[in-house]
Amino acid sequence: MTKPRHLNLVILFLLTTFSVFEAKAQTPVHSPAKDTLALDSVTIRDSRSKHLPDVVGTSVFAGKKTYVIYPDAGRANTAASNIRTIFGSIPGVNVWEMSGNGFQVNIGTRGTDTHRSNETNVRQNGYNTNSDLFGYPEAHYVPQFDAVSEIQVVRGSAALQFGSQFGGMVNYKIKDGDTSKAFSIESNQTAGSNKYFNSFNAISGKSGKWSYYAYYASRSGDGWRNNARFNGQWFYGNLKYQFNNKGSIALQFSRVNFFEQDAGGLTDAQFNANNRQATRTRNYFDPEINIPALLFNYKLGDNTKLEVTSHGIIGQRNSVQFLNNPNVADTVNKKLNTYNPRQVDRDYYYGFTTEARLLTRYKLGSLTSTFTSGLRYFTELTNRRQKATGTTGSDYDLTVLKPYGIDLHLHTHNYAAFAENVFQITPKFTITPGARYEIINTSLEGVIDNAVDHVAYQNKRHFPLFGTGLQYQLTANSQFYGNISQAYRPFSYANIIPGNDLAVVNPNLRDSRGYDADLGYRGNIGSIFNYDFNLYYVYYGDRIGNLTELNSSNQTYIYTTNIGNGAAKGAELYTEISLWRTFNKNAVSDIRLFNSLGYDHARYTSGSLANGATNISLAGKWLEGTPEWINRTGLTYLNKHVSTTLQYSYVGKNYTDANNTVFNPTGLSGIVPAYHVFDWSFNYSFFKNYHIFSNISNVFNAKYFSRRITILPGPGILPADGRTFNVGFGVKI
Repeated sequence: MTKPRHLNLVILFLLTTFSVFEAKAQTPVHSPAKDTLALDSVTIRDSRSKHLPDVVGTSVFAGKKTYVIYPDAGRANTAASNIRTIFGSIPGVNVWEMSGNGFQVNIGTRGTDTHRSNETNVRQNGYNTNSDLFGYPEAHYVPQFDAVSEIQVVRGSAALQFGSQFGGMVNYKIKDGDTSKAFSIESNQTAGSNKYFNSFNAISGKSGKWSYYAYYASRSGDGWRNNARFNGQWFYGNLKYQFNNKGSIALQFSRVNFFEQDAGGLTDAQFNANNRQATRTRNYFDPEINIPALLFNYKLGDNTKLEVTSHGIIGQRNSVQFLNNPNVADTVNKKLNTYNPRQVDRDYYYGFTTEARLLTRYKLGSLTSTFTSGLRYFTELTNRRQKATGTTGSDYDLTVLKPYGIDLHLHTHNYAAFAENVFQITPKFTITPGARYEIINTSLEGVIDNAVDHVAYQNKRHFPLFGTGLQYQLTANSQFYGNISQAYRPFSYANIIPGNDLAVVNPNLRDSRGYDADLGYRGNIGSIFNYDFNLYYVYYGDRIGNLTELNSSNQTYIYTTNIGNGAAKGAELYTEISLWRTFNKNAVSDIRLFNSLGYDHARYTSGSLANGATNISLAGKWLEGTPEWINRTGLTYLNKHVSTTLQYSYVGKNYTDANNTVFNPTGLSGIVPAYHVFDWSFNYSFFKNYHIFSNISNVFNAKYFSRRITILPGPGILPADGRTFNVGFGVKI
């Protein structure tokens, strides 16, 4: 803990020192969020402002805590979708490293769950990619990061415009491609350790009023652990027609399907003995997600914009697994003279969403204010089929020999309306009040014969949400901002239906409600120094979490219930300094040092655990999966042709359950120890159109894990990958 605290003091000292020179700055902090520095044959995005402008399209971000990331090969391992390097510049992001194949983004912040980012409103080009935000919010779809131009992140203040998630909003903006000619091509081919291979291929162009961008990518490998092979494919297409200078319509289609063999979880003893070992050789996971979308944009006048987006989600997730504690070996059953039968689970998703947004600017006195509003309709049908008896074989086989123990049709209908207004009180001061009203109707019907005797699910909800943001432009290059927004998290289908026999669910779950507040100061000194410091407080009422308990047979199980109320309060600090341009602002080469530091004091403020005839208070216990300190530091060198980054990550310890269990021999709960990891990325561009790149993940082969889990792909400890590498060649013509 000492290192992060000392580092915090150093960064705060730098922040104070450099703020003295702000009057010399030349670029306003509210200018567009990026500029481009052309260096001969390579273009390096040198971000002067790491946050979103006050208005983007039909959305307003004044007074909100926002970030922008520009994925670049020399700054992050985009070829393998290494999330801790891609999101490394955002303070406080906790990354669950489920595997090294990069098929999923598992992030959480400020006490929220990291599992498939299920407390984050995940979007691509503005529309949702979560399977069902209210019933099954896991985000199985992730684009290839070679195709992403920028990642927009909004903290909990996103609840009013985008949805009510405590974890905020993440939006992946896919590239528009090269519109200067009729046809262009981009291709990156990557090979690496453990038979890793990634192929990314894109085409784009423009002819008259038509423009297009499409990519196809595939990825395969054996995995770092034994019995962890994988392969996946991505497809994305965008065909856009520009009517005139006022309007356009675009048809987009995204698809991802991937297959992975899951090596299973480990106990602490197994992890300490050999963290590459597999406890399972017959477990498989195979999702498929398709997202068609239609985007309509029209300028109704000089000051008014309309945006209508309709999209669907059609997909499925399939798994076949021998599911038991990791200390139970998957061996031949002597009575059957075969392996034990495996469990088959299958989900099918059919969703449709339409969102309409209108933004207008108007005069309020002599100043211009901005009003945005929107309507949303969402419907989803999920067919959840679980706990079928599968085959005794070892290959990927979804054959069902006995009926599904759970066979449900889950329906969600959501209606929402929101409005926010940026009141420009003075040329420097804005107030942005807003409101959102959510109506959620859910229903469940089907068969549950071996899960729980009774499932109670509230099928009608009405949530009014309110919030306000403040922003004051202190100088041309710095501003104070603050925001408070209400949020909620409805309990999901996954919460009320235990996924396996190792989990027990309270049938009387309640929705979680609370709010998120930020107060911060951000700015820049030209391209020399960037900073963003904020304090936050998140109140999480009736938080749903896990308790480790013993049944009547003295066997350990994980109990999901409303633990109690929780609060996460802390600080986040981002700084980036140019070590060369500080002394020579016209230098072509540069060395840049960034640091993103998150301190999160996330604790239960109420709640209790039944222990026989007595209750044990859980007040003061850590919120599950929430490290107190997360710090990432990156040192980047760049010149005319080269960009290379060495990144250091420190993540403090955390607990798996609300009991704050220190040790459990099954490995399902206990401490997740602190860990330190180094990553290196390199990119060399030549002849204007070509580049070679290389990455080493976990340079010093640290032995660690970031998650314990009770479900697929566990249960138990999921070891993080040791040292891996890749090299690649790319062309863009």
